[in-house]
Amino acid sequence: MAAETEQKGQYMSHDPPQHYPRVTPYVLYEDVAGALEWLTTAFGFRERLRFTAPDGSVTHAEMQIGDDGVVMLGQPGPEYRSPRRLGACTFYVHVYVDDVDAHCARAQAAGASILGEPSDEAYGDRRYDAEDLEGHRWSFAQHLRDVPPQEWGATRA
Repeated sequence: MAAETEQKGQYMSHDPPQHYPRVTPYVLYEDVAGALEWLTTAFGFRERLRFTAPDGSVTHAEMQIGDDGVVMLGQPGPEYRSPRRLGACTFYVHVYVDDVDAHCARAQAAGASILGEPSDEAYGDRRYDAEDLEGHRWSFAQHLRDVPPQEWGATRA
């Protein structure tokens, strides 16, 4: 997944790089290698890149879900504390999947803490929330129908 493509002996840069969305969550983990394995098993993500430091630790990785979903993972150093160790929720990452009920069952079987079972939302999604092995919060949804914002209490800016 190079950020440049060769054309007539020259490289042409892409902004953002090819195969990357303009906004990409970068989730920090104390154990990136463990997170890669767990996120694959629990959430069905696919590893697409891994950077291993000279000491053998994984300090950066990239995972993909579906054709266009990218999540970066990183280990910022010994001073970092995961949400679980902080005892606080710091963010949610929202991900669309094809079958939210099957996805929830897979996550639960892999040991994810299910914070909210799949339920139909007024805005047209069926959604559930989960917590991963280090306490990061994830929201997974399947879009069922288009609902105008005013019908579920929102207004467009």
